[in-house]
Amino acid sequence: MDQSQICPRFEQAISLLSQRWTGLIIYRLLSGPQRFCTLEAGIKGISGRVLSERLKDLEGRGIVKREVFPETPVRIEYSLSEKGHALEPVLRETEKWAQTWLEARS
Repeated sequence: MDQSQICPRFEQAISLLSQRWTGLIIYRLLSGPQRFCTLEAGIKGISGRVLSERLKDLEGRGIVKREVFPETPVRIEYSLSEKGHALEPVLRETEKWAQTWLEARS
């Protein structure tokens, strides 16, 4: 395919999803709202600083919602917006492809 024919929006989407950890964060949130510590524990190898940066970026792009519950102590949960949930078919198909074509790492 001629590079001049690639849609700029497609390039933006690939750039977003290819950022380290971003796809995994979205994938983890497909199962429902989660607290920061749950996300951090569920994504092997991610640092708290990077997770915080990625969540802020995804929130700024309207993909992730951050909800603060006025409790003591304060509870904060992250969830996918409608825009974020729209990525589910893409991630599920990527998961199916990986199960078929990639070898498991130890």
